[in-house]
Amino acid sequence: MPVSGPAAKRFFNILKNVAFIVAGILSAGMGLKGFLLSSHFIDGGATGISMLLSAALHLPLSWGLLLINIPFLVLGYRQMGLRFALKSAAAIAGLALCLVVVPYPDVTPDRLITAVFGGVFIGAGIGLAMRGGAVLDGTEILALLINRNTPLLKVSDIILILNIFIFGVAAFVLGVTEALYSILTYVSASKTLDFLLNGIEQYTGVTIISEQSEAIREAITTHLGRGVTIYKGQSGYGKRGEHREERNIIFTVVTRLELPKLREEIKRLDPHAFVVQHSVDDAVGGMLKRRPLH
Repeated sequence: MPVSGPAAKRFFNILKNVAFIVAGILSAGMGLKGFLLSSHFIDGGATGISMLLSAALHLPLSWGLLLINIPFLVLGYRQMGLRFALKSAAAIAGLALCLVVVPYPDVTPDRLITAVFGGVFIGAGIGLAMRGGAVLDGTEILALLINRNTPLLKVSDIILILNIFIFGVAAFVLGVTEALYSILTYVSASKTLDFLLNGIEQYTGVTIISEQSEAIREAITTHLGRGVTIYKGQSGYGKRGEHREERNIIFTVVTRLELPKLREEIKRLDPHAFVVQHSVDDAVGGMLKRRPLH
């Protein structure tokens, strides 16, 4: 009998996650074997540490990837559960096997192209694996753990500090030129990863304070098709904030592509409206437009 209902949805989600992880492994393998290894460039994180050890000790990179990521996988098991740890272990083992088995071509001797596109393929690989619920580089797990105990540092700050140390060591092991090109690889990979996870339509939260709040609310819900949240507030102006008036404050979440239209509507209805906008890392539910690859 054909599978339907919740069971079919679970099966489809499993297939989708497996496809993302396999595509991520193949993409990261292309970045490493097709671009970086022949030019002696490295990436950041656990992958970069593995590549440094491979260059310094002449060890196979596949073994380095497995050994370096073991402590991070143990942390992942303790912090995020067995399922996440097993999926990540399978993904990292798959990448190590891919580097041994798949005959990637050495694409180009051009160092600049190697650094940029090697980073693109690695960033795409990490991003696709994360879409599938796994990681190919364990330093993100360590960064999350440190962030929980040290809230002054963001995850991105911790990863940056770790990579500064890695590229500093690379300057001594591989040479200054190779280390600088490796930094370019890391930047390229980071931008590609950010694009895959956030997309071109990154969410933006917008707070609007206006005397025409009802007209603006109607324009957002009717013309843009977005949900809004309205909460009560008081204005406070004058030298001591003594002038207080009730205000309806509007909050909505839109994509960056929708933001110009929203600002145009606000300006049309109230040129003096006070508007504050900020980026939103992620949002689910409500009347949100689904991002690609979600």
